[in-house]
Amino acid sequence: MPPLRQVMVGACAAALWLAFYLHLEAAARWLTHTVLRQSTEQPLGAAVFFFTYETPKVLLLLVAVVFVVGIIRSFFTPERTRQLLAGRRELTGGVLAALLGIVTPFCSCSAVPLFIGFVTSGVPLGVTFSFLISAPMINEVALVLLFGLFGWKVAALYVGTGLTVAILAGWIIGKLRLEYWIEDWVRAAQVGAGADEEHLDWPARLRMGGAAVRDIVGKVWPYVLLGIAVGAGIHGYVPENFMAAIMGRDAWWSVPVAVLLGVPMYSNAAGIIPIVQALLGKGAALGTVLAFMMSVIALSLPEAIILRKVLKPQLIAVFFGVVAVGIMLVGFLFNAVM
Repeated sequence: MPPLRQVMVGACAAALWLAFYLHLEAAARWLTHTVLRQSTEQPLGAAVFFFTYETPKVLLLLVAVVFVVGIIRSFFTPERTRQLLAGRRELTGGVLAALLGIVTPFCSCSAVPLFIGFVTSGVPLGVTFSFLISAPMINEVALVLLFGLFGWKVAALYVGTGLTVAILAGWIIGKLRLEYWIEDWVRAAQVGAGADEEHLDWPARLRMGGAAVRDIVGKVWPYVLLGIAVGAGIHGYVPENFMAAIMGRDAWWSVPVAVLLGVPMYSNAAGIIPIVQALLGKGAALGTVLAFMMSVIALSLPEAIILRKVLKPQLIAVFFGVVAVGIMLVGFLFNAVM
């Protein structure tokens, strides 16, 4: 496709996206009130409106952010990330690693080779963990969805606290000098310098953005629908006093309970954000809900199983414990000041 035609197609797609996004609320109200004849003053009507409004809103935001981030990630291959982190001082490297974690992929298929590459190329253990914490915790999908649903203040708080937890947790783990809890075969592995990166032109990067949309959105849309359905049920049927009692700022134990509830859950950011929105709408405290969200995204049993390939159980326990404490401190802080 000629470059000019690509630009025109992209501009038309962006205009259609914006037009749909701006008319979502009116369309959801028309569908709820006129077509389905439900009142938003009643539990069923409130749940229906929540689902019909949030489903296309979240999916539209998801498509946009995954496309943009897919292009950004074409500049940050695992090999380039490894080279940027190698040889850094722990604190400086931790800050850089946490920032890189926002825009670089971290999933079950990339965790093991990335970790091996980091360890065998001289990246300090604490720096490595700053990356491993930041990559899932500060999820770009969660950031954009939080911005779209709650505004820039909540999104900025999410990024700031996530970076703080990642940097400090990595620094603490590095100071503990726990390298002997890395599996022996990882430390003995020899990793080469890596193949030269492919120099991509912009049409190729745009195709990578489209491929990311097909791959990621194609995988997560069931979680989106499930999360929104759960959120709609909470929004319509769960009494406000009940949620305020469980996750309110006055209950000191609400933050630890939220973290404990979040760890065994396995969800992505797109699936958990609608639940977060519904919990906040029912009177749950912001700090408690943020702690719940961070624990779901950053700590999970599948993640522990994956990391067991390269880490001994003691180091996995330290990793989970340090991150959980950091998340709880974030929750207590925001409950105190918000």
